[in-house]
Amino acid sequence: MEDNAAAAGSVRWSLVAALAPVSWGAAYYVTRHTLPADAPLWGSVLRALPAGLVLLALARQAPRGRWWWRSLVLGALNMSGFFVLVYVAAQLLPTSVASTVMAVAPFVLMLVAWPLLGQRPRAAAVVGAMVGLAGVVAMLVTGAVAVNPVGVLAGGTAMVMSSVGFVLATRWKDDVDVLASTAWQLVAGGLLLVPVAAVAEGAPPALDARGWLGIAYVSLVATALAYVAWFSALRRLPAGAVGLVGLLNPLTGVAVGLAIGGEHLTPLQGLGVVAVLVGVVLGQPAAGRLFRGRRRTPGAPPAPAAGVPAPPAGRPSTTRTS
Repeated sequence: MEDNAAAAGSVRWSLVAALAPVSWGAAYYVTRHTLPADAPLWGSVLRALPAGLVLLALARQAPRGRWWWRSLVLGALNMSGFFVLVYVAAQLLPTSVASTVMAVAPFVLMLVAWPLLGQRPRAAAVVGAMVGLAGVVAMLVTGAVAVNPVGVLAGGTAMVMSSVGFVLATRWKDDVDVLASTAWQLVAGGLLLVPVAAVAEGAPPALDARGWLGIAYVSLVATALAYVAWFSALRRLPAGAVGLVGLLNPLTGVAVGLAIGGEHLTPLQGLGVVAVLVGVVLGQPAAGRLFRGRRRTPGAPPAPAAGVPAPPAGRPSTTRTS
């Protein structure tokens, strides 16, 4: 019963985590087709600051003590620097390619979470990450479109920064509500970018109705909602498992590119999509519990819980039979 409850809980939080990469994958297309390509700094400000202010109004908490400098550090890693680099990648790369560059994140999250959170990578998660990465590579290298190396570099750097930031946010969670800590990061990240954007790009760009709709989606859905879901899942699941859910990001990018972007999927890329889905499922804690349960011999008693000694061999059973 406890195993079933734990499995159900991990599935639930895996689904919550999935809200983030699905919305991020769609955000690549929205950014590329509705926002100005020559204003990545202001675009990032308009993504982070409104989202942070909305969450701050809901949380009704101000940072205190060490959370002032923590918010600046996490805001720089997870928000300001990350958003600028993702914005650049989204403008230089097709939707499907931009979303797949981030797929190395599960490995980076596992490696960073090991020393900082004490989460040793599970074999199933590593295998799942390898299978998923193989699928991503298939989707990335077999496309018919040219790949801009600057865009790939921007996306890869963003992935490393955010992986470190995600793990630090989990390590520093203390007793702070996830809504409040996410709001502080977003506000700090947005404010850090305002003077840089003003100096480098001048006045904020003039947006038409289409641009404001794009900002609304990117800020409220792909940022405010997505980050609350993501950080909530990171508090309850291993970082590697949450990172593997992030592979739904490229799948969403591919789906959006196919549906409305006029992009095409080759047969090998189709196999890559299947491999990514298999990798995501393999790395989830619920899948590991299910696999271990099926390996047990039918009719055999369940294995003792960790830390509970097994009964000595040869001791007669105390169970009565009728």
